Amino acid sequence: MLNKEKFGSNFKWGTTICAFQNEGWANSDNKGQSIWDAFTSDAKNIKNNDAINNASNFYKDYEKDIRIARSLNLNTFRFSLSWTRIFPDGKGEINPEGVKFYHKVIDCCIENNLEPWITLYHWDLPKKLEELGGWTTRSIINWFSEYANFCSNEYGEKVKHWIVLNEPMSFTGLGYFMGYHAPAKTGISNFLKAAHHTALCNADGARIIRKNVKNATIGTAFSCSYVKPINKSRLNEKSAQRVEAMLNRFYLEPTLGLGYPTDVMPGLNMINRCFKDGDLERLKFDFDFIGIQYYFRVVTKFSLFPPVLFASEIEPKKRTRNLNTMGLEVYPQGLSKVLQFYNQYDGIKNIIITESGVCYDDHLTNGKIYDIKRLRYHRRMLKEILKCKKKGINITGYFIWTLIDNFEWREGFEPRFGLVHNNFETQERTIKYSGLWFRKFLRI
Repeated sequence: MLNKEKFGSNFKWGTTICAFQNEGWANSDNKGQSIWDAFTSDAKNIKNNDAINNASNFYKDYEKDIRIARSLNLNTFRFSLSWTRIFPDGKGEINPEGVKFYHKVIDCCIENNLEPWITLYHWDLPKKLEELGGWTTRSIINWFSEYANFCSNEYGEKVKHWIVLNEPMSFTGLGYFMGYHAPAKTGISNFLKAAHHTALCNADGARIIRKNVKNATIGTAFSCSYVKPINKSRLNEKSAQRVEAMLNRFYLEPTLGLGYPTDVMPGLNMINRCFKDGDLERLKFDFDFIGIQYYFRVVTKFSLFPPVLFASEIEPKKRTRNLNTMGLEVYPQGLSKVLQFYNQYDGIKNIIITESGVCYDDHLTNGKIYDIKRLRYHRRMLKEILKCKKKGINITGYFIWTLIDNFEWREGFEPRFGLVHNNFETQERTIKYSGLWFRKFLRI
């Protein structure tokens, strides 16, 4: 039987939202343009030619959404800052309207007894900085430091919980290697430069928050997957090790002072070309927690392409029917595998599930949405957490992706992850059955 008490009285129950995916109003109140504003301005880049417009209207409806979160008996509200609402050009001049907006969001959280958690960066790099090289230029370290310094000084009296980066492997891999996400760059050289500079910003940003915010709790959020070879042949098992190194080890191990995982991927030694004196030590930071963001399993086989990785994924649709609307495998039991993997590292003090969720087609029937499959997913995830807590793994929070259906990057509006349904034409919210279940489960 699941019950709230089994997780402990200090367990964090929250949702995660993202500035770009939720706020909308990209051209209002002197906000600057991000790489995602530029990328989505061409509807051909987005599934179904969806135009983001006002997304889920959080910029105007933040009070309503925060009240909904509190009505579900959550105790934590994680949101990201839009870099270009605060620095329209990415650096230099501050936008008072943007600064004021996030003060209002924070105050609203506090008024509703929700602990505000800030994510500094969730993929929306200022377009002006990308034109100067973006994550591929070492100058980004100074730009990001200026941004982190301002935000932590500005909001640090009210906000004590900070996440530096959201899924660095996702935005560097998809945006600077595969070209699938903004800013649509490709190639191993772009990726390695972007990845190393991102890792340095991860640690430098944390040090800045530590200096500026008294009694801060600081973490960072890594995407991760349970990786398994298609069979036990030596080549396929090695392929799984390399994929695991990229997905689960690449950013974590430098943070712990272990360097990049070149033991199973000698080709990654090319990243040494990006190093300057002192970088290995500079990559380290003693985080208070590591955020894990788990959604799906990856099954691999040996492949000659791409080089360095020499592995490819077996398409989920070719091996299972248990898929979400994005065609990814729904595999909640993989969470315990990932948690056990991370628990091997002595340098990790505390683990929080900073994102997990599932997208299915939701149907509004007589004003209600019976999203039973989503509820089953979250219940199974909670059981996996309890299983690991019983084994002594220190897991102290579960943040659901996401509160309100929003804009899912290149996939547009089709994937719905929310506990709350959104009508994107009217911005009307309807709490789904999964949300009502959490309200009852978390009742005070």
